[in-house]
Amino acid sequence: MRDDHGGHGHVRHPGIATGEGLGYYARRAAAIEELLVEKGICKPEEIRRKTDEVEARSPADGARVVARAWADSEFKARLLADPEAALMELGYTVPETTPQLAVVENTAQVHHLVVCTLCSCYPRALLGRPPDWYKSLAYRSRAVVDPRGVMREFGLEVDPSVEVRVLDSTADLRYLVLPRRPESAEGLTEAELARLVTRDSMIGVSNPRAPQPAAAAD
Repeated sequence: MRDDHGGHGHVRHPGIATGEGLGYYARRAAAIEELLVEKGICKPEEIRRKTDEVEARSPADGARVVARAWADSEFKARLLADPEAALMELGYTVPETTPQLAVVENTAQVHHLVVCTLCSCYPRALLGRPPDWYKSLAYRSRAVVDPRGVMREFGLEVDPSVEVRVLDSTADLRYLVLPRRPESAEGLTEAELARLVTRDSMIGVSNPRAPQPAAAAD
């Protein structure tokens, strides 16, 4: 199906054109896209390119950053002091329109937990789409008043001696948690370290995976 829209002629899938089979938010997104194109604000290919960039992001990007920080103490210092500059070292370009990113380090004394109490603000450039539970009202409300209880439901028991700091992500400031490196991870390569880093550990509701013991030789 072809829709000219004032000379911007582009091909649209019939389901998108009619809204058939789409949920509320998908129909809303399609309507916004149509309006942007109709007003000449952007072209369909620009929207598709940006959508592809967003969809390509995943927790593997954040895990790569964490692994480098675990393996390189000087990089970790730069990451904590100036996340944008440190990310550029790894090839991540942070657009000017992207909210500021803060990287916070979990230590033996302090554990950070990230939440967005208003909606679902999240470091998508490094973690991809937020999980459904992160956007839920239950998490957004309970993480503030009972962070230890929430983490316990994810299987993480934080020692009473450790201070828990809840960080409220906003439209202007997003957080990435730098989890503690497992004590048994000495000698692993960056690629091996990255496989220990989980999405949830970079939000703060869990710890990284423990390395699997090497198989005994025959």
